[in-house]
Amino acid sequence: MTTQALLDDRYGRTRSPRRRIVQWSIVGVVALGLTVALGWVTVSNTLGSVSTTDTGFSVADAERVTISFQISAPVGQPVACALEAQDEDHGTVGWRVVEYPASQDHTQAFSEEIPTVALATTGFVNSCWVP
Repeated sequence: MTTQALLDDRYGRTRSPRRRIVQWSIVGVVALGLTVALGWVTVSNTLGSVSTTDTGFSVADAERVTISFQISAPVGQPVACALEAQDEDHGTVGWRVVEYPASQDHTQAFSEEIPTVALATTGFVNSCWVP
């Protein structure tokens, strides 16, 4: 027997298979708990999220842009959206926040006009959220 083995035996530093099984079981339970928590956070964030799809825009003149878009939002929740118009240098020339009441439809289509301070070259939905 080696010196290390004699010292381990003398001072009770031997590793039993049962201890190793308990340690790996604890690691497994913690990993499973973290996986479940991550899954719950992901699902709960997805259930309350709002997604948008820009369907078009038209520049009427140097003072207004009309934006068409669709919103997919949770049923029964009001939604607010920030609409933006930009010029050819990607500078913001118009901005508007619109609020929509709660609806029983999951997806809705809208068309909104944004007042601008200069000629815009594009208009789009910057973001939408549940207030």
